[in-house]
Amino acid sequence: MNATVERRLPPPLQKGDTIGIFAPAGPVQDRRAAETGLRLLDEAGFQVRCQRGLLERRRDYLAGDDAERAQELHELWRDPQVKALLALRGGYGCLRLLPSLDWELLASRRKMLIGFSDLTVLHFAFLQQTGIFPLHGPMLSTLAESDRESFRHFFQAITGDFPAVIRPSGLEVIRPGTASGPLLGGNLACLNHLLATPWEPDLDGAILLLEDVGETPYRIDRLLTQLALAGRLEQPAAIILGEFKDCGPPKDIWQRLLELTEQRQIPLWANFPAGHGQRNLTLPLGARVELDSGRGELSFS
Repeated sequence: MNATVERRLPPPLQKGDTIGIFAPAGPVQDRRAAETGLRLLDEAGFQVRCQRGLLERRRDYLAGDDAERAQELHELWRDPQVKALLALRGGYGCLRLLPSLDWELLASRRKMLIGFSDLTVLHFAFLQQTGIFPLHGPMLSTLAESDRESFRHFFQAITGDFPAVIRPSGLEVIRPGTASGPLLGGNLACLNHLLATPWEPDLDGAILLLEDVGETPYRIDRLLTQLALAGRLEQPAAIILGEFKDCGPPKDIWQRLLELTEQRQIPLWANFPAGHGQRNLTLPLGARVELDSGRGELSFS
């Protein structure tokens, strides 16, 4: 991240605040899931704002053309009544928006930017260009699929009640150790897509969170190997693997990472509750964390 940009959390939401729904990537695939997400936000006491026809908007594999999706983001960010932006869903498309985004506007107002998967592209760019901590967590179309803990954690997080310590059940410590640094990351494929672009993140000293979905084992191997050959696995202080849903045997991924980081012996965790499954805790990316393998704790400072 640009060292001159001050890192900061956006203000927490209060009941009655307005959440803007935007579609920076793919169109709706499951209308019922999206409508359920709208109902859950309403039942939690929040107002919702989105463009008319958002759930029907489609241009092939995108939720509208690039200009339309960028304008939607700008308008919601400019609207003083909108306190947070929640992505409709992921898919693909955020990468196409980066050259046309008004970073001066986006840096001028502190708002929550919430999502995961393809939103990883926007998360890294927002941190780099604005310093505002985005939130890696459920989107409108996945909110209803979240398990009880992740659902509760989502509403706690957006209202500013971040837990000081996370002790995830089922955590696998692949290589023990302790580390501290900014929590960065998200989708593995999206991180790779930012390599050699102006929005490539600085991972030096980071606690790097990685997750993915629907990638075959050889593609996961290729993505990790590319990061290593580009020198990017020499930068993080530790790596946390979230869920790799439908990506083959998790232990194959663990083993490949052990091989690729053998010279550095950094801590490696797996089975962390983040990603495309029901377990997807809402996490402030950019926030400083401490990782303690002995306690199985990720604490925020």
